[in-house]
Amino acid sequence: MPLTQTIPTLDLREFAGDVIARQRFVQTLGQALTELGFFAVVNHGVERDLIQQAYQVAEQFFTLPEAVKAPYEIPDLHGQRGFTAFGREHAKDHPVPDLKEFWHVGRDLPEDHPQRSLYPPNVAIAEVPDFQPVMSQLYAQLEACATELLKACALFLGEPETLLADMIQDGDTILRIIHYPPIPPDTHPASLRSAPHEDINLITLLCEATDDGLELLQRDGTWLPIPAHPGQIIVDSGDMLQRLTNGLLKSTTHRVTNPTGDTQRRFSMPFFVHARKEVNLSPLPSCVAQVGAPRYAPITAGDYLMQRLREIGLA
Repeated sequence: MPLTQTIPTLDLREFAGDVIARQRFVQTLGQALTELGFFAVVNHGVERDLIQQAYQVAEQFFTLPEAVKAPYEIPDLHGQRGFTAFGREHAKDHPVPDLKEFWHVGRDLPEDHPQRSLYPPNVAIAEVPDFQPVMSQLYAQLEACATELLKACALFLGEPETLLADMIQDGDTILRIIHYPPIPPDTHPASLRSAPHEDINLITLLCEATDDGLELLQRDGTWLPIPAHPGQIIVDSGDMLQRLTNGLLKSTTHRVTNPTGDTQRRFSMPFFVHARKEVNLSPLPSCVAQVGAPRYAPITAGDYLMQRLREIGLA
């Protein structure tokens, strides 16, 4: 019996299909991001065995003693690479921290690359030597998928196919590996695994989590659960894409709820797809023409990212 998803589900193979299939994919993607800001995608090209391997090495790290993990939180990196300890991050305007710890893997560029100095190097884990190689491979497969999705998004907007995909080439895209440990007994009653928030970036690809808990806020004010189904990647549009499209494509509030059993742990791996720092996020003229007067002031992707990182306690 097929698993039922609560949001539109797309098959990425259609985008590589005939003209009719390709157009159907583009329209379904665009409508989902216009109306909900979320969709699921299957046959996405990211190997399921690789995702499971990534969760295995993630568990090996996060279950290490706290004294072993702590040195991997490097203050000079401001949380942009390596470990961020439990309770460090909070949602914008939320008074208490989220119930999670995480690890960031960023872009690896060759030593002679002109933008190499913009990005700090990734951090190797001595106790889990397979961690970085596995995550680097996952990063590459997720970025290939994101590139195709952004091409479809650009076509929906009536723009050149590569407009958005070109923005992320050598961009500040981050793979975040999140561990939501069992809920501590002294947890503040307002704390959630991830409090209601919107993503900062262009789009996010969320590998199938190890458990349910993700919910999106609907226009009627109710929360819609999004189950974690095998073989699906959940995709949502972030604030940068909302700005670029003058609000046409929605950056939807979402959260991760606490489990009913306090002893339950959860892992997830969102892939935050970012534009290069110098990309101008001013609304596209084509979207202004559809929506009305520009709703967002000009700002570069780099400046906007730093502004938002300060708001959530990571800069």
